[in-house]
Amino acid sequence: MHQPSVMPSSGRTPSVTHAATRANTPLVLVVDDDPRMRKYIRAVLTDQSFRVVDAESGAEAVYHAAAHNPDLVVLDFALPDMDGTAVTQKLREWSSAPILLLSAHGSEPNKVAALDAGANDFLMKPFGTGELLARIRVWLRHAQHASGGSLESVLEVGRIKIDLVRRLAFADGHEAHLTPTQYKLLAILMRNAGRVMTHEQLLLAVWGPAYTKETQYLRVYMAQLRHKFEVDPARPRHFISESGVGYRLRVA
Repeated sequence: MHQPSVMPSSGRTPSVTHAATRANTPLVLVVDDDPRMRKYIRAVLTDQSFRVVDAESGAEAVYHAAAHNPDLVVLDFALPDMDGTAVTQKLREWSSAPILLLSAHGSEPNKVAALDAGANDFLMKPFGTGELLARIRVWLRHAQHASGGSLESVLEVGRIKIDLVRRLAFADGHEAHLTPTQYKLLAILMRNAGRVMTHEQLLLAVWGPAYTKETQYLRVYMAQLRHKFEVDPARPRHFISESGVGYRLRVA
């Protein structure tokens, strides 16, 4: 899969941890220049079946956020190249993913600046594992409720059903095993059932800003969804292509 052409100056290859249980669990970007802290948070999240990608600088954080489009960002305030407020401002240019800032210093001006820049929450170091996980679960729930046209946790369109809480999908009552990308694309379409979603809207929501011109990705993944959910993938009733514009999940 295409990757943005410019890597951050450190050239460090990120460590990505995939949960062994469900491949479509939320993806968390962990940003901290302390390798021990990154290792600790990664272990905590992996133990809870989250997927994790990490970064050690602000530049890496922005790069990997664009490349992986995480569901949530855990961001240390003090980074070697820029502070958490600056990173938050860059992410908020395109991403609505919740940002949980970590800091060892309780400066009120720093907190206010970061929150004004678009951060969602502030957690002081040292913190307990339970509190970290609780904050993450809270903001993932908020993001889930705010990310589409419906607040329902279970959506049904024809023979297709999706459970947004358990992150499961079904065709005629039988579970359809999806990759993380397939699940994210299906969830966007289900939340916006009946609406035409443009190529750019779907690419931005599923793959991130580095991929808004890669319409071939949509053709491939829409074909995969049709094979999993349509009775006749060659003559789809639900996943409709709007020529030159995008796709629509037809409700009737």
